Amino acid sequence: MSSSFDFWDYVVFIGYAILILGVGLFVSRGKKDKERNAEDYFLASKSLPWWAIGASLIAANISAEQFIGMSGSGFATGLAIASYEWMAALTLIIVGKYFLPIFIQKGLYTIPEFIEKRYSTNLKTILAVFWIGLYVFVNLASVLYLGALAIQTIMGVPLMYGVIGLALFAAAYSLYGGLSAVAWTDVIQVVFLVLGGIITTYLALNTVADGEGIVKGFEIITERAPDHFAMILDETHKGYSDLPGIWVLVGGMWVANLYYWGFNQYIIQRTLAAKSLQESQRGILMAAFLKLLIPFVVVIPGIAAYVIANDPEMLAKLGHLGTSNLPDMQHADKAYPWLLQFLPVGLKGVAFAALAAAVVSSLASMLNSTSTIFTMDIYKQYINPNANDRTTVNVGRISAAAALVIGCFMAPLLGGIDQAFQFIQEYTGIVSPGILAVFLLGLFWKKATNKGAIVGVLASIPIAFYFKIPNMANISNPLLLDLPFMNQMGLTAVLTMLIIVIVSLSEGKGEDSPKGISLGGGLFKTGSVFNIGAFAVMIILAFLYAMFWSAK
Repeated sequence: MSSSFDFWDYVVFIGYAILILGVGLFVSRGKKDKERNAEDYFLASKSLPWWAIGASLIAANISAEQFIGMSGSGFATGLAIASYEWMAALTLIIVGKYFLPIFIQKGLYTIPEFIEKRYSTNLKTILAVFWIGLYVFVNLASVLYLGALAIQTIMGVPLMYGVIGLALFAAAYSLYGGLSAVAWTDVIQVVFLVLGGIITTYLALNTVADGEGIVKGFEIITERAPDHFAMILDETHKGYSDLPGIWVLVGGMWVANLYYWGFNQYIIQRTLAAKSLQESQRGILMAAFLKLLIPFVVVIPGIAAYVIANDPEMLAKLGHLGTSNLPDMQHADKAYPWLLQFLPVGLKGVAFAALAAAVVSSLASMLNSTSTIFTMDIYKQYINPNANDRTTVNVGRISAAAALVIGCFMAPLLGGIDQAFQFIQEYTGIVSPGILAVFLLGLFWKKATNKGAIVGVLASIPIAFYFKIPNMANISNPLLLDLPFMNQMGLTAVLTMLIIVIVSLSEGKGEDSPKGISLGGGLFKTGSVFNIGAFAVMIILAFLYAMFWSAK
């Protein structure tokens, strides 16, 4: 496969790598170590403008999961997977209006810190340990694995070499410079990410149309694969178990999205580093508009690959590369790397740089957030409460490096997983409903108590596993509900909230908790720019769902 990469592709890719490392190290040298405090390292001195926040949110979010995993789901299932992206745009508006004002008012460094202020140190520690484990063993490992898999498919580099190379690339600037280096390089990463995605989409559609353009190509794939263009799947569709029809819009998708965009440290950390609440909200708005674009550059190529792979005439025109690493329903995640082989010289380097940008920016974000939680919520809480800023920053770097090493060892163990995006969503969904319940009631219900939250979040795990039994053990029993995993998440969240409410009312005798949050005083008032932009996002969403509601 290495022969598919030309000299000029290497030049473009190496140029991209030098640019990112140069900018990252330049930003990192802004202050000497002895002058750098914890706010500089973990929150970029709270100096980020709205456009840097918006770009960084998308760069942190879009990774190999989307480029490879979501394209694979597009190949196997179709456009319905885009609900994760389009519903995220609406979720971002909700987060910007109703969550951020509270977080920024409380001057948070980390999301677990909110748990301490609203509930207790014990619950904060429980969740901090969980998040560190999730970032290291699931997020870091999966991003490293999928990124290395793409490098192996395109360039023939052995998987482990790809894992180590991506890890060293992300570490080179993020460990030293902290969030400033991550956020400012993310602005560049997003340009490569979007540009590379657009190029690949153009190539895929133009190939389908035999050179007659993307409009013709889009018409052809909608005609050849009509079942791939339904946003709302019926029970007869092969993808219904992953995306259960209307319940995607009114059920468990909200659990996944609100948890991810509202209470996920490596995402929300960018908004906490804003110059002001208004800048933070405008950055959220920018990210919401970009989320509307993402399915067109990651899902549509997957559908086009499906059409090409199932058309012998199209495959014949592609020559020997057409049948090399050909994706199929059992290996759908090969779709995006397979398409990159056919890009012209030079553009292949740009598209590959986009994929690398997606992987590296997410890795850098996860490393920074893992080190932030460990340092601020574990190290300073229990190990060295009196640590000065220099010690704190160094511990942050060491913990990030340790997390990266563990992630590198874990990554190859994920080999053989297909449709990795769906896999990650499903198994993160075991714990996200309980955490979401704790946060939502903590934010908006003053009667929620610490005991109620602890009982609820611990009970959510066996509840989630109860719903998993039919699939995991292949058991059929009237006492066991065999439901799509998205419905499982929704029910787990509702049942967890019910447990928290019952325990809290029993403990507090119906009185408000002393740590309940006051929500008055115009806390949720937003500016005209945010309001107009939010309205525009909702109009576009309504149009997209109306256009692709069901298969033609």
